[in-house]
Amino acid sequence: MKNIYLLIITVLLVSCNQKTKIVETDLFPDGTKIPDWFHDYSKINPEDLGAFYTITDYGVSNDSTLIQTEAIQNTIDEAYRNGGGVIVIPKGTFLSGALFFKPNTHLHVAEGGVLKGSDNIADYPFKPSRIEGQSIEYFSALVNAFGIDGFTITGKGTIDGNGLKYWEAFWQRRKENPKCTNLEVSRPRLVFIWKCNNVQVQDVKLRNSGFWTSHYYQCNNVKILDLRITSPHEPVKAPSTDAIDIDVCNNMLIKGCYMAVNDDAIALKGGKGPWADKDPSNGENTNIIIEDCEFGFCHAALTNGSESIHNKNIVMRNCVVKEAKRLLWLKMRPDTAQKYEYITVENITGEAHSFIYIKPWTQFFDLKGRKDVPLSYSNHITMRNIDLKCDIFYDMKITEYDKLSNFTFENIKVEAKDATYDKSIINGVTFKNVEVNGELIK
Repeated sequence: MKNIYLLIITVLLVSCNQKTKIVETDLFPDGTKIPDWFHDYSKINPEDLGAFYTITDYGVSNDSTLIQTEAIQNTIDEAYRNGGGVIVIPKGTFLSGALFFKPNTHLHVAEGGVLKGSDNIADYPFKPSRIEGQSIEYFSALVNAFGIDGFTITGKGTIDGNGLKYWEAFWQRRKENPKCTNLEVSRPRLVFIWKCNNVQVQDVKLRNSGFWTSHYYQCNNVKILDLRITSPHEPVKAPSTDAIDIDVCNNMLIKGCYMAVNDDAIALKGGKGPWADKDPSNGENTNIIIEDCEFGFCHAALTNGSESIHNKNIVMRNCVVKEAKRLLWLKMRPDTAQKYEYITVENITGEAHSFIYIKPWTQFFDLKGRKDVPLSYSNHITMRNIDLKCDIFYDMKITEYDKLSNFTFENIKVEAKDATYDKSIINGVTFKNVEVNGELIK
């Protein structure tokens, strides 16, 4: 009996310790508690969102050769006039230009259904927008939502950007002018969600975008669950097709997604230029969690920049990286004041060209007449519990204008062709149980 009591007490103590550990680690990197909202992975049932408006019931033909923007938009407008509802893309392929969702309207792409973008840029109106850290007029996306709280995209179908023509035009322009900018070739994004709160995008496939695949600007409380986001990197490269661009957003959960694109998988943006931090259209990204995701080919699994001024409380965890060029990329842009802080990357396995990559980003450098060079800071960066094969372990080079401090590398096992590292690059770097090619860093 005494042994049984001891066993019960031991189990209770272990249980208490485990609960304490969970509470202690369920924090953002700056020590603040992660809200319960981040632990609710419930899927939205589109039937709870209002009446269904299946586009083929409202004058849209099941004909994959016709561009039917007007008829699909009329379906959205009809739902809006009736108080809202769910626009359903049924089985089949439906070509369209830019679509503009209205308050209380939602998009559901049924399994076997494809909403396919026109490859004629004239089908995407030029409107006030946001692109590459600038608030300018630009081409609309295929799917657009502005100021719609509670906007959702659901279903197991596909939104296809039909991007080949745009990719070919870009590479032709780059051949003519190797220094051409991304905006010199007119290309539409696939999804642009702006000033929307309480957004959920779940289950759909996003592919073949002409430009950025999905762009969230000035949004709060966004959940992106179980998406498959792809664009090719061979035989044709799909330029600038970032999977998820986060731009001046707060509280975002990206969970269970597969991303393989010919650019960054997840990019944190927010503004660029010598006075970007003074522009009210720019801002910070805070409280972002990326978990249980898989990354195929991409330029980086997680990128800060290149149009970014402040990122804080960013967590990437429990992910598999298979063909990324970089696991974590901190782009230090010398014409923009930047601050990347309290970023944690943990519980990662797989392969990448570079374990961590920190270098000046000088493409399209422009101080616009500013005499001094703004300083950029990266601090409280933690990478832990990582098992990775890579070509380069410590891929870093900074200038006098880049300040790195308080980096922690913990419980890391790396196989690297280039295992060199220079502790002096970072002011205050800690290595705990870091093994590179079988040798512990001391």
